Amino acid sequence: MIDLFLQAAFAENLALSLFLGMCTFLAVSSRVDTALGLGAAVIVVQSLTVPINHVIYTYLLEQGAWAWVGLPDLDLRFLKFISFIGVIAAMVQILEMVLESYVPRLHGALGIFLPLITVNCAILGASLFIVERNYTFAQSVAYGAGSGAGWALAVIALAAIRERIRYADVPAGLRGLGMSFILAGLMSLGFTAFGGIALP
Repeated sequence: MIDLFLQAAFAENLALSLFLGMCTFLAVSSRVDTALGLGAAVIVVQSLTVPINHVIYTYLLEQGAWAWVGLPDLDLRFLKFISFIGVIAAMVQILEMVLESYVPRLHGALGIFLPLITVNCAILGASLFIVERNYTFAQSVAYGAGSGAGWALAVIALAAIRERIRYADVPAGLRGLGMSFILAGLMSLGFTAFGGIALP
């Protein structure tokens, strides 16, 4: 399971290798404190939703899942998008209520980006990957935690670099989003290097 966690976090990093969730990734990576908060939120959401969606798909949606009630041919796989998004939306709503109650400063700092986790393609992508790759429940737990940790690591690293580069003499045409794209591209080159590492 550790190898799958590391593969999801580094070799198949959702933001820097698969380029999923780039809208939130670029928008929130201007300050480290905000990136830390959103990164932690993504880890929590991924660690919960990926295994839950695995259970829902395996025991409710997959063909033959209803054989125990006499419906062996029932195939509800066409509902996976709706059910996955529903689970993600519910988890994000619960997380938002918890942050609003117990960490209001972080809730205020994240602002609109916290509800946007619901429609973040990286969050949905991880659940779809576990279905496509036929992961077991334990593998889905490792993949969910690893993919969330990898996305968080990427956004925090980019935020730290962007904070430091404010003091650099960047050409006028590259200031802001232009330099962010260059930095994300250079970081992605580094993360794709992990793809060639053979894990034991």
